[in-house]
Amino acid sequence: MNDSLAATHAGSLAAVLAASLAASPAASFACAQPPGDAQLTSNGLHGYIASQAESVPPEFHYGAGFYATVWPLIARPIAGFQIGLPSTWILPDNSDNKTEPLCPPGTLPRDSWPERGPTFDTVFQTLEGGLGYWAGNRFHYGPPKFSMNGTTDCYTNEVASPGWSFFYNSRPLADDRLGIAQISNRLLIPPDGLPFNGAPNGELLGYAYMALPLTDARNAPQPTGELSWTLFLNAANFKGPLAYYIPECWSRISREYPTDVGRGLDARMASGRVDGSMEINTVPEFIARDERGVAWTKIPELRFPVDASGRTTLVRDVALYSKTALYDAVLAWRRGGEAPKGAFAAAGTVRPKVSTGRVGYKQDDKQIDGIHELATPTIFDDGAFGLQWKQRPSDGFARFPQYFRDGLEKKSEKKREKNGENAGAKKGENSSEKSDTRVAVRASEVPASLGLREREFPRPNAKPAPYSAEPLAGAWATPGPSAGPFAAKLVDGSTVTYHWYRFVDQPVFAQCKFTDAERAALQSLVERMHRAWPIDGEYLAPPRAGKLVGFDANLFVTPPKGMEVGFVPIVTRQELTTEPAPEPASRAPSSPPRPAP
Repeated sequence: MNDSLAATHAGSLAAVLAASLAASPAASFACAQPPGDAQLTSNGLHGYIASQAESVPPEFHYGAGFYATVWPLIARPIAGFQIGLPSTWILPDNSDNKTEPLCPPGTLPRDSWPERGPTFDTVFQTLEGGLGYWAGNRFHYGPPKFSMNGTTDCYTNEVASPGWSFFYNSRPLADDRLGIAQISNRLLIPPDGLPFNGAPNGELLGYAYMALPLTDARNAPQPTGELSWTLFLNAANFKGPLAYYIPECWSRISREYPTDVGRGLDARMASGRVDGSMEINTVPEFIARDERGVAWTKIPELRFPVDASGRTTLVRDVALYSKTALYDAVLAWRRGGEAPKGAFAAAGTVRPKVSTGRVGYKQDDKQIDGIHELATPTIFDDGAFGLQWKQRPSDGFARFPQYFRDGLEKKSEKKREKNGENAGAKKGENSSEKSDTRVAVRASEVPASLGLREREFPRPNAKPAPYSAEPLAGAWATPGPSAGPFAAKLVDGSTVTYHWYRFVDQPVFAQCKFTDAERAALQSLVERMHRAWPIDGEYLAPPRAGKLVGFDANLFVTPPKGMEVGFVPIVTRQELTTEPAPEPASRAPSSPPRPAP
């Protein structure tokens, strides 16, 4: 994602970040306590550690994926902290539109971001999400989580799970703004993201979005294309499709704004860009000034796993897909053909070369010196993208600098005379001024009088509000669940409540107004998927190197008797657990789900 897109995220997250810091009792305490006058802000570090795939023929714009490294970036949870580990960024290809605005009047981009005009195509619709730490997360356990996310209507709504937005609200999205249909009948999708098993430290998660023809193009409730962007995962204990964005969530914007008919991700292939990038969005900092007015800052320790060659691999095995990869096989299956095994066909896969460049790290809108030189973005010999560290650490973790100060530059003699300073002053006396940079320094260089070294960053809110669709109403109640509630305690300290819905009865489809024939056809297809595509099958090609990470074993469920195919577990509530979470198992449990108390 480029800097202009970063501003989009920064704006849409401002309220969440403010609430996250305000909700933490430690935050206000940290800002007010001595020593020194250090203040806590959210501008500690910004930047993109980015890679870009080369251009490929347009027929390979129907899917994209890669393997991303999973590791604990921070030693303990911190309030108001948001860094996305390597994630993707997919936009609909509207390159044929040079003048028409895709965002209607009344949306934030159209009214407030004229620089994105005239078409506003970069903020129209996005398919993103991935690994990360997000300021809106409510349940913390150390490692990162995985979350889907899509912006369907010019950043008016974001859709991150079968019920909720991207951590913004406790209540689910409005019935006609839901966007994700759950396919898997084995893995829960909590609104706070999917946690991992154990203590991941450099293992890989493979994921790809693939456009599939799960339904036909249709004219109701608005003209809608046939592309269902489906998330496939490759982890140690789960492989295959997890969920997909229904085409109607992309076409919904055209109901009141006909300009967008046929221009969303329901009808358009991807623009071709794949950004396997780390977005450093919001990092808290303590900032204090010495007697000269020079700012000194402290940010949390950010650590990266490093191999014997001093390398941190972030992304590997980037792949782009054509319809031949899986789309054509699924379409033939729908029309009565044989069931495909689900593996992405090599003939429909291209592995583009990847490039990278210098990172423009910033702190308080000042350029930072000292990080890029320490950890250089690099494309390694095997095509993987990551950081090459100047020095190899002894404990297996390399670290970004934690302390910085304003850069200083020597004043010219003419400027000193103008300011009335002693031209004969000794070297170092009144001979420097603050520059527009921040410079990394050692902890020992920070003046003790500022008290920065003793500062502790505030923890997240210890009593977060639950996500809840209860009491079930509207699309959640009609047609409604077939069984439940059931409960699962996760490793992140939360308890998830879920119900079993017949696939086409899950809340997202209430807006679609399917005919009986359309409902029956979609239900039949998913029942066949449940029979033919097990969670230990082969879908994405395995990584060329490295081991796979595993999801929290407590996420896994087994359908109740009589619901083995055609039913899916939909989370209806997630709240803080008052009892300790069970120790994750080494494999998915085989026992049936247990009723909620």
